[in-house]
Amino acid sequence: MTIKITIDNKPIEAHPDQSLLSAASGRGIHIPTLCYHRDLTPTGNCRICVVEVQGQRFLQAACATDVWEGMQVFTQSERVVKSRRKTLELMLANHPQDCLTCDASGSCELQDLAYDYNVEVPAWGSKGTRYSVDSDPNPFVRVDMNKCILCRRCVLACQEVQGRFVWGVSKRGFEEHIVAGADVTMLEARCESCGQCVAYCPTGALTDRMSHGLGRPHQIKKVTTTCTYCGVGCQFDLNVKEGRIIGVSSNPDAPVNGMALCVKGRYGYDFVHHPDRLTRPLVRKYLLDGSPRPPDRGEWVEVDWDTALEITANKLRSARDAYSPNRVGLLASAKCTNEENYLVNKLARQVIGTNNIDHCARL
Repeated sequence: MTIKITIDNKPIEAHPDQSLLSAASGRGIHIPTLCYHRDLTPTGNCRICVVEVQGQRFLQAACATDVWEGMQVFTQSERVVKSRRKTLELMLANHPQDCLTCDASGSCELQDLAYDYNVEVPAWGSKGTRYSVDSDPNPFVRVDMNKCILCRRCVLACQEVQGRFVWGVSKRGFEEHIVAGADVTMLEARCESCGQCVAYCPTGALTDRMSHGLGRPHQIKKVTTTCTYCGVGCQFDLNVKEGRIIGVSSNPDAPVNGMALCVKGRYGYDFVHHPDRLTRPLVRKYLLDGSPRPPDRGEWVEVDWDTALEITANKLRSARDAYSPNRVGLLASAKCTNEENYLVNKLARQVIGTNNIDHCARL
């Protein structure tokens, strides 16, 4: 069942349980938003998505207003544009003007809207910082509540996506601000450091500490990949600058996890460029010399892949022949791809001839 509504004098069809914002975006009609995100419960906090509805005295938040039969809506009327500009002015009046050095510059939704609506910083408003910059010792999340616009995305993401309830709202009016727990540190509020709040933050209030100062959005190349830490198969974007990974971004179109990532997936990438990371195979020196194994098993020697694989194959073959296939076992890994685990299975059953194969997910 559908109903007919009119948006900017264009007749469209919508479902009765749809929000006005959803109906408009489904037909390619853009309505700007700040607090709204498709994964989170609409709240209408920011008042950027307000539209004019015929017969209604006040402007309505499109994200929190359901459609009805015969509804007539205007998204770009003079009254609507004036309201959005005034709302942006109020936000900018208490927002730091450090876009030149802000990590979020280039991906800041507030910055984009100020540009789209040609809003300049008003002469009136708060001057200086109200809160300490980098105020939380969390090792992964950098907090600057001076840049918070009270959209509550972090609060909703923590509650609805991660189920942790770390973030909340304290006080009201001009003193209203976001706090962790009962105004304690994030870790004291049982934060898992998943970074969900960072992924959903539309400004620079919550940013990744590990990538702080390393690159701007226009300087990086995004490479979509699959996490190797477990078998769930979460996808995300690697932020690559000059051949080095400087951060991880959620991919909203990831089929398995969407925006959600755990602390390992979002922040466990530093091993890639770590100086201790092995880049070539190592074998014990006595295996190359053919000498008896020393008590301490000897030193490691770097070899090429062909040599390492040949030694491995010979050792597996000798173990099978000396002790029987059923005395040999193989362990697969969730960090491998499905194809690699399939090949391990074939190696065990068809080459070695054993059914002794297991997977780390059962351990």
